[in-house]
Amino acid sequence: MNDFENEVSRVVVDQDSKNLALLTWIGTIFFGFIPGLVMYLVKKDDAFICGHAKEALNWCITAAIGYFICFILTIILIGALLFPVLGLCHLIFCVLGAIKASNGEYYLTPFAIRLIK
Repeated sequence: MNDFENEVSRVVVDQDSKNLALLTWIGTIFFGFIPGLVMYLVKKDDAFICGHAKEALNWCITAAIGYFICFILTIILIGALLFPVLGLCHLIFCVLGAIKASNGEYYLTPFAIRLIK
């Protein structure tokens, strides 16, 4: 278990925290890193929201790096094929994060680079 799992397993999550974490993930689909950054800066006192905001930020940073690599690879036409794949992964991981947040569970996105701890 990592620190996020330990924090969440010890805390009873109220409905407001679940809703804000859910909105963080849904907002990440449409607005990128902005909802995660706002929640991370505003809700530092709530471990559940802060943990989901960190994970959303980590995933957005990873996706941005992936989009940049896809953009570079469009020179040899591979990037044009990878853009939709990365977009689909972004959508799926954000929806899974929203589902886990609404259930009051933690979620660690696969393949995300954990830059914010």
